[in-house]
Amino acid sequence: MSDPAELTEDAAELAAMIARRLRRGEHTVSVAESLTSGSLACHLGAAEEASEWFVGGVTAYASHVKFEVLGVHPGPVITARCARQMARGVARLTRSDLGVGITGVGGPDPVEGRPPGTVFIAVSSAEGEKVAAHQFDGDASEVVWEATVAAFSLLLSVVS
Repeated sequence: MSDPAELTEDAAELAAMIARRLRRGEHTVSVAESLTSGSLACHLGAAEEASEWFVGGVTAYASHVKFEVLGVHPGPVITARCARQMARGVARLTRSDLGVGITGVGGPDPVEGRPPGTVFIAVSSAEGEKVAAHQFDGDASEVVWEATVAAFSLLLSVVS
């Protein structure tokens, strides 16, 4: 597995690509993060001209925040359904064109019967939704960084 500093650099490069594409298309994005605890927002906020296209985010680590703030239906939260609802909820809440939702298990123990490294990512837009499921290896910090890069890659596939 790569050094987390290298993954941060990879995430920063992806965020810069996202910035260019969103600015060109005059679209906005917001993020709803659980597993990544603000990593997506941190990288997007540091990208060029972020105030033009990055609306903000919600760190919804606790389930009740997902339910009460983002409108996720009560139930298991380590699911593709939850990631989709988080993405929709943050886009609605912030009035952004695109919403990204990410949820998963960093470890070291399973959650809701899902093993560490299980990650669900969704991107919601007026054109529809794209969802990805991943199983990453490594400790919690490695899973967070891998999930950050995967979320940016999914978002890039939507804004390209």
